[in-house]
Amino acid sequence: MDETGNRANIGLIIAIVSVATIGGLLFGYDSGAVNGTQDGLKSTFALSDSGLGFTVGSLLIGCFVGAFLAGRLADLMGRRKVMMLTAVLFLIGALVQGFSEVQWLFVAARMMGGMAVGAASVLSPAYISEVAPANIRGRMTTIQQIMIISGLTAAFVVNYYLAATAGASTNPFWGGYQAWRWMYWMQAIPAAVFLVALFFIPESPRYLVAKGRFDEATRVLTSLFGRDTAARKLVEIQASFSADHRPRLRDVLDPVKGGVRPIVWAGLLLAVFQQLVGINVIFYYGATLWQLGGFTEDQALQINIVSGVVSILACLVTVALVDKIGRKPLLLIGSAGMTVTLFALVYAFGNGTLDADGNLQLNEQLGILALIAANLYVIFFNVSWGPIMWVMLGEMFPNQLRGSALAVCGFAQWFSNYLIAQSFPVMAAGLGLAVTYSFYAVAALISFFLVQKFIIETKGKELEEMKG
Repeated sequence: MDETGNRANIGLIIAIVSVATIGGLLFGYDSGAVNGTQDGLKSTFALSDSGLGFTVGSLLIGCFVGAFLAGRLADLMGRRKVMMLTAVLFLIGALVQGFSEVQWLFVAARMMGGMAVGAASVLSPAYISEVAPANIRGRMTTIQQIMIISGLTAAFVVNYYLAATAGASTNPFWGGYQAWRWMYWMQAIPAAVFLVALFFIPESPRYLVAKGRFDEATRVLTSLFGRDTAARKLVEIQASFSADHRPRLRDVLDPVKGGVRPIVWAGLLLAVFQQLVGINVIFYYGATLWQLGGFTEDQALQINIVSGVVSILACLVTVALVDKIGRKPLLLIGSAGMTVTLFALVYAFGNGTLDADGNLQLNEQLGILALIAANLYVIFFNVSWGPIMWVMLGEMFPNQLRGSALAVCGFAQWFSNYLIAQSFPVMAAGLGLAVTYSFYAVAALISFFLVQKFIIETKGKELEEMKG
């Protein structure tokens, strides 16, 4: 209940959030589906280590393009219509990846899926932030991260089941198609559900106000918050937009001092360092990573599932805490925890031995240390930087520049993601896992001090209170 005595329609808000976060589920599934298909990709397309890195990382080329375009298109077409387009891209990308017989077609389909992932990553949290009350906005937006991890875990479970049933990911399965192809096709089911469900949720009231569609905005706000609150919020939202122009990309620049606005720099910091700590090496290359560490393919796929379940549980902690203790404390806790656990992984990998083929082997003690450290690292990430970055990007910018700032920050986040994914196979093969993980550990350490200095708390603030 707010100060006017109106109650927010929590049932409707939860229904809207449930639909919007299917995009997060697909984001996670598409990102994780490749984890466990690398043997099939290598054999089918005759890939080198660098070729595998490009083929896997090609999703991320689409991601940073999709994130940038989605932020701008959301200001032009609306949040819901762009999410519908995203659902179509998810569906087509999944089907074509599974059917591809040549690398270029697979890469093209993977980029298409990547555009959908990038778009979903910025639109879902922004949309949720624009419909949820300030006092529960953090919890509602954190559900997006839970759905991302649920999608990743679903991909790990499906991949494990398909590989185990077929005997290996490269063996024939249903219809005579190799199991790794089915790992991509299974995504078509939630993609179709997402597309249909989007027809039943309203457009963002902030977008409607930006377009001058005040009657429609009032109807949506009334259904969400009640008549009295809707009237007040409509006035507040109108006041938050520039009187002389509609949202545009140039809004990210300071009109007085020139250069990028400080609030956008803060968003870029969050976007880039979320990737520099190396989390998606675990997500994209988990099976390969653990096989490098001496585990079998079957064991590696099971470890991925454990990591996914642990991640979901960690995000539930965030749901409980984000609107109580705030965003900034969680970021600081995460940075500190990731620093310690990443250096523990460096120690384990640095003290392993090489077999006759030059593959890293960990003894029982080091293997246990690596497994515990990796899962603690995933916990710290998913209590903090995993969900909190998306929460803050969806809420920290003023209404006037939210779409444009998300375009810029989303592009930076996914471009950093691409560089990390592209470089990992080459770095791991050429420098070793210990040196590679030292880079991620140092980035986590630096992120602690950057958060202390540059990040401003947003807990409990209305979107119309955000300053640029």
